[in-house]
Amino acid sequence: MPIYEYKCRECGAEFEELVSSRGENPECPRCGSPKTEKLMSACKSGTGGASKGDFGLPPMPPGGGCGSAGGG
Repeated sequence: MPIYEYKCRECGAEFEELVSSRGENPECPRCGSPKTEKLMSACKSGTGGASKGDFGLPPMPPGGGCGSAGGG
């Protein structure tokens, strides 16, 4: 089951939820409202940039990031 990001239209809370393929939006965990909407992931919403894969995010600091080996 995939994890999707949602936003509540009642209280504005953003949350992630593991969902089945039924296509139903989950209730808001903060206020319980069924009025939630699926958000577009950053990796799917790139709009032109300096290079392919540039989504307007700030650059990673030197030596940081996932899988970075070495210490300090």
